[in-house]
Amino acid sequence: MRALIIGATRGIGLGLTQRYLADGWHVTATARREADLPQLQSLGAKPLKLDVTLPSSIMSMEWVLAGEQYDLVIYVAGILSRGPATAVPTQAEFDLVMHTNVLGMMQLLPCLAPKLANQHGKWIAISSGMGSIAEAQSSANWLYRVSKAALNMAIRSAAFDYPAVTFAALCPGWVKTDMGGPQATLEVADSVQGLRQVIAGLSLADSGCYKNHLGHSLSW
Repeated sequence: MRALIIGATRGIGLGLTQRYLADGWHVTATARREADLPQLQSLGAKPLKLDVTLPSSIMSMEWVLAGEQYDLVIYVAGILSRGPATAVPTQAEFDLVMHTNVLGMMQLLPCLAPKLANQHGKWIAISSGMGSIAEAQSSANWLYRVSKAALNMAIRSAAFDYPAVTFAALCPGWVKTDMGGPQATLEVADSVQGLRQVIAGLSLADSGCYKNHLGHSLSW
């Protein structure tokens, strides 16, 4: 089995890379910086440099991955923007968050989804409960919320055009990572274990879904 994990150098991305390697998968793992590639290679992954904020880097995937087929693609790349709705984001901040969390995946999709279709594979985007409009209870991290809601819509929409691929937006829970902070309630290993089980259980009937790491459906 072959997986491509986009954004694999830390936190949940690194945890997923380690887990799939331990399960015997062949994993291609991406890093934004050249300096992070040796770390991925030392784990046993095939390292690949990819900056999802750069169209030129995304376009290069057409020939870098020519002939490759995958059973699973996981888009983990994402950054957090803090502040409530009273804090106006700058254009630079908005562009960085939206490019990393949403546009990067949307630009990669036409290149990579066909590599899954032949395998009847799965495309997973790591989302967040903060992307739920129905369950929003504050404006905390509002730009991040907006980006994850947009990511959810991208996943839901893509399912219509790639009927042979299973798409899912998955919330990993509140995890002790650089983004989640030390006060979070989940260890990386626990989140990854849950995500792994949910991903394994997904079928085409679930395509376009929005779930958490326990497999519970979330409100859009």
